Amino acid sequence: MTLEKQKTPHASSTASFTFLTNHSHVLLLIAANPEMRMREMALSVGITERAVQRIIDELSTTGYLVVTKEGRRNHYSIVTQKPLRHPVEGHCTIGELIHFVHGE
Repeated sequence: MTLEKQKTPHASSTASFTFLTNHSHVLLLIAANPEMRMREMALSVGITERAVQRIIDELSTTGYLVVTKEGRRNHYSIVTQKPLRHPVEGHCTIGELIHFVHGE
């Protein structure tokens, strides 16, 4: 079989999924830039601005995110000691996830 005809599992897969949720994508963007605008987050994640607003509301309502108004902009603070929500990864904190992904 020639190199052109060989298929890797990744190349032949038609599934389009990611291993992290939109909630974690938004949270990781905020960790990298706490002043990022919702529009920029939406473009980076590939979702609507309305979806970002809903995610930020859910994260702040559940205590994972503190939103502070600074003039016309929002500043976001992540509560890094909170555990991840699913029982499979509940032994890890938000801070550990951020550290794992961003290496900070």
